[in-house]
Amino acid sequence: MRRKTGKKFRILFIGAYHVWLRNALVFRKNIRVNLLPPFIEPLLYLGAIGFGIGAYITDIEGLPYVRFIAPAILAASVMNASFFECAYGTYVRMYYQKTFDALLATPITIHEVILGEIFWGATRGLISALSISIILLLLGLASPVGLLLALPLSFVAGLLFSGIAACFSAVSPSIDTISYPATLFIAPMFLFSGTFFPLHLLPWIVQILALIFLPLTHVVSLIRGLLTESTDPLWALNITWIVLGTIVFSVLAIRLFERRLIV
Repeated sequence: MRRKTGKKFRILFIGAYHVWLRNALVFRKNIRVNLLPPFIEPLLYLGAIGFGIGAYITDIEGLPYVRFIAPAILAASVMNASFFECAYGTYVRMYYQKTFDALLATPITIHEVILGEIFWGATRGLISALSISIILLLLGLASPVGLLLALPLSFVAGLLFSGIAACFSAVSPSIDTISYPATLFIAPMFLFSGTFFPLHLLPWIVQILALIFLPLTHVVSLIRGLLTESTDPLWALNITWIVLGTIVFSVLAIRLFERRLIV
């Protein structure tokens, strides 16, 4: 029984790897264009908000404001890269490019296709995290050890946001409707997950809602702890939310795509 289960998982991940590799090869063809935004966006936030507005803000939780928001910018960039890759990118490959049709004409299954998409979305998040880590290291805003520890966490967080995005992609009737979760879910999460100010400044009901419904809250908390060498008392809740959320949304995404693509 264990051998059969192990063999199934091995086949699943081998198929998902081939889907991931296909996307990686396409990404490599336009690597100069694809690598530019992850470097520019954090510089704009750090310059305008961290160093600009931060010059008028006193220390927050014993940290200069730019150091306070630096981990949140890293976490938010992972979220954006992973989410939009598996929201718009996956939808385009499925509906317009017909890449899914071509993949499913091979021995690769729908489970492997979606899992490969989720892994690729997490990889885009990791690339973004690596780009920002280089900037933070050069600016002296984080320690090398903290950044090294934050990279694997960024990949896991990327899996979480990729799974969420894949769910939206699976149920969206058109590419235009993906703008709804981008506007109504990603944008509020970017603002109210402890990114630009401590979560405890919000009303208690908003704090609870953020902990329950906004996964970026947990990612920001953990990455900030690693980069500032501090410990959040809710670290166990943060890890549990991320791990369980990754599993639940990944499985849900596969089921939703099965309903959409398999008649």
